[in-house]
Amino acid sequence: MDVLDEIYKLLVADNYIREQVMGRIKFFEYPATGDVTGPYIVIDEIGPPIAVEYGGNKEIAYEQITQIDVWSTDRKLTRNLANAIRDVLRNDNVTQSAIGPSDYDKGVFRDARRYTFIYYKE
Repeated sequence: MDVLDEIYKLLVADNYIREQVMGRIKFFEYPATGDVTGPYIVIDEIGPPIAVEYGGNKEIAYEQITQIDVWSTDRKLTRNLANAIRDVLRNDNVTQSAIGPSDYDKGVFRDARRYTFIYYKE
């Protein structure tokens, strides 16, 4: 399973998120401050998957922590998108595990949150 692809599918399936950021959901590509002309979502792995469950002496379940950043020039839109992402992922049994940095730099707001995904080997 590719967690990044699964996140992307969940996000673009949500009408609000899709309308706000379609074409600006990236993997590992952070926008330069001057390039934030519309809201961006950046999905980034914190580390590789870790085996968390075993059966018959084999790895059967993995945990992966992923950070999802929202960048925009509107503070409220940034927070609303971050909350919408949280709600979409929660509905798919993904838990928010930590709050990353929230920044403001040269007119751009950033809300970063970390999520824990547990999935079973296919």
